[in-house]
Amino acid sequence: MGLLGSALREATRRLAAAGVPSPRHDAEALAAHVLGTDRASVALAAARGDEVDPGPAFAELVDERARRVPLQHLVGTAAFRDLVLDVGPGVFVPRPETEVVAQPAVDEAAALLAAGRRPVVVDLCTGSAALALAVATEVPGADVHAVELSDQAHAWAARNVARWAPGVDLRLGDAATSFADLDGLADVVVSNPPYVPPGSVPVDPEVRDHDPQVALYGGGPDGLHVPRRVVTAAARLLRPGGLLVVEHADVQQAALLAVLSASGNWCQPAGHADLTGRPRYVTARRAAS
Repeated sequence: MGLLGSALREATRRLAAAGVPSPRHDAEALAAHVLGTDRASVALAAARGDEVDPGPAFAELVDERARRVPLQHLVGTAAFRDLVLDVGPGVFVPRPETEVVAQPAVDEAAALLAAGRRPVVVDLCTGSAALALAVATEVPGADVHAVELSDQAHAWAARNVARWAPGVDLRLGDAATSFADLDGLADVVVSNPPYVPPGSVPVDPEVRDHDPQVALYGGGPDGLHVPRRVVTAAARLLRPGGLLVVEHADVQQAALLAVLSASGNWCQPAGHADLTGRPRYVTARRAAS
């Protein structure tokens, strides 16, 4: 089997016993991080029986992962669409389900650019800047702005912006009150705000114990206090016809659609599912005043 294969087998056993959902994947990812390569190369080397010893650094990382420290914190990065983002303590780790939330913002910006306009896109509660950078890198020429309330998360976002799209206007501040200079000028407002209801503590230790609470809990009895503030801010920022995209928990879609429908600020409210079929985000168009 070789040294590498043996190390991976033992790490996989330990991670599985600790309840890690994807033990083999995570063992290979940790080995790849230590060896300075990628997961595919590690898997191939193990299958060949290569005598490669990942060493004590690998064992230490496996110990931490078995204690349910997020894999992304241990390797320092998280994949999001075509990006590899720097993440760590103090910032929400972007999730695969949020990748579908980026798509309507990307599509709208691309359509406006193709029509000869430079689209103005605003990402509220940007966290690691995942949504802002998805638009900025997939629609070069878009005028992208982002804001984050947390100092720690803003620092991670700044690293990602500097790496992927230095032209993004990243600000530190409250999503509800930021960008007064863009009132009525935005074409797209996209947001993955905090939305977890207060009684719905996440089950996974990686989320419950390591994601910052300010990025998880939306406030109010239904978790929609912050999302409602995002909707209000978007009504101020968007031009008539502009697009709003907001992520939510799978139990909140009807309530958030009711918020949009009850206001005279919005038309065409619609709910959308993620790739697993779960209700994931809403869209609406800014109505003419």
